[in-house]
Amino acid sequence: MAKRPGLGSLLLAGAAAYGLYKVSKMSSQERSDLLNKGKKLVNDNLGSIKNSLGKNGSTPMAKESSFANDTTYGG
Repeated sequence: MAKRPGLGSLLLAGAAAYGLYKVSKMSSQERSDLLNKGKKLVNDNLGSIKNSLGKNGSTPMAKESSFANDTTYGG
């Protein structure tokens, strides 16, 4: 027997649809402002995690490349 979706999943789908609708009605300047605001929020609140992952934290090799000139690393 097929399981019916719960109320939480329906509310999440509705919120996502409303968000997509609002973004589609924004101008390009408003979208770029929202994107910059989101980047600032992430950098302010999660910047310490990014710094702990490596030099720039953007690639899987970032941490490994930070030890490239360290002669004491890797025994």
